[in-house]
Amino acid sequence: MFEVSRTEFEELVADALDEIPVELMRFLDNVVVLVSDDPPEPGLLGLYTGVPLTERGEHYSGMLPDQIEIYWREILAICETRDDVVEEVMVTVVHEIAHHFGIADERLHELGWA
Repeated sequence: MFEVSRTEFEELVADALDEIPVELMRFLDNVVVLVSDDPPEPGLLGLYTGVPLTERGEHYSGMLPDQIEIYWREILAICETRDDVVEEVMVTVVHEIAHHFGIADERLHELGWA
């Protein structure tokens, strides 16, 4: 387990978001990214909750923002170095953003983002 402060971890999440191409980020619609302490189930590094873009129909309006939660304690628990943390944060952020775009876990595994 590698230790970083929550503030530093939040900065790593912000850095990961900055690495997402602008062409993709402009399609993030009605989404908030949060750093949370613990997941609802052990082993979960991130969680997307909301309505993916591929499922939004003409009646999608007035909805609360979708949420992407990144679980900092769970990520730190599986990392041994700062580089491990940076890499795992990036993979987790990309993975959860992909869910916003409607990409399922199975496809993410095929693409190597699991």
